[in-house]
Amino acid sequence: MLEPIRREDSDDLFEAVVSQDSVMRWLATGRADSRSAAEAMCGDHVAHWARHGYGDFAVRDAATRAFLGRVGLRNRAWYGIDLGFAVHPRAQGRGTAGEAGRACLDLAFRRLALPVVFAFVLPGNTASIAVLRRLGAQAAGTVQSSGLHCLRYRFRPTAIPAATEHAVDDGTDGDAGLRLSYAPGPGNREDNTALRGGLPDPMGVDGVGLVWADKEHTLTAVRDGRLVGATEWLLREMPFDGVPRRVAGLGSVLVHPADRGRGIARTMISVAIEHARAAGAETAMLLCRQEHVPFCTQLGWRQISAPVTFRQPSGTRLCPLTTMTYDLAELPRPTVGVDLRGLPF
Repeated sequence: MLEPIRREDSDDLFEAVVSQDSVMRWLATGRADSRSAAEAMCGDHVAHWARHGYGDFAVRDAATRAFLGRVGLRNRAWYGIDLGFAVHPRAQGRGTAGEAGRACLDLAFRRLALPVVFAFVLPGNTASIAVLRRLGAQAAGTVQSSGLHCLRYRFRPTAIPAATEHAVDDGTDGDAGLRLSYAPGPGNREDNTALRGGLPDPMGVDGVGLVWADKEHTLTAVRDGRLVGATEWLLREMPFDGVPRRVAGLGSVLVHPADRGRGIARTMISVAIEHARAAGAETAMLLCRQEHVPFCTQLGWRQISAPVTFRQPSGTRLCPLTTMTYDLAELPRPTVGVDLRGLPF
């Protein structure tokens, strides 16, 4: 069974993974480490869950609850979603990594609607490479990850066989009925109105008297057949300090009032960013009121101080809202100005 890793799992993680030379030699540190390192790892896993709504799981024996290792989906800043696993030597060779990995891919593609998942592995790790290939991964070149030269593998939704039944707590307050779905084109206006439940736009951009651009992509969240959330975005080339950049402009992020506080918004935002990344976006951007900056900051977005201009029927205007960006590539932050090259989103 799989459960989101907690801080309390640090001793189990140390005994099963961090203290094992035969496991750690294939990970970033390259050697067994201390209990304090295991505590730090668990802290990082918990923070990742809080930011993205998905992350690493503790793999436990369904009968005894013995800790067998960890497996999960990790969002790497410049690379996208990474499937990673590390299991105790006693659990190796029994299909544990493959079974847990398939459950994670099922979560990634059939419940989160992610467009692609990667895996990074050291060239000599033949056992892990064999597991990745059995799971349907295709070789996708090489990459530097955590300072190491790694082989990169790619998973796509159509290549992944359906998973068998697994006991998986996906971290969404035990809400196994939640499903995300991607579709090209703008969202349904009636659906968006219903999601607001008569309340103002959560990002606070209503009432500023602007004409907004139609979006090109939509992600919706459904629970047990009922629409509970949606977000939209568009892709546009715009100059950052005069240099063209491919940008994903994220529009409204809507969650029905009865479903707020469950982490649905953070997960939709994270998944929308991955769709934009897969389509070639180098930066994601959203416009919001200042009071929403702390929430966006918690999710990894950063406020830019350079002036932002956009088009309106009356002409070019300076943006009256706060501009937040999420970096998908190691590109410089603007210091002179950004031109949205069209209507705001």
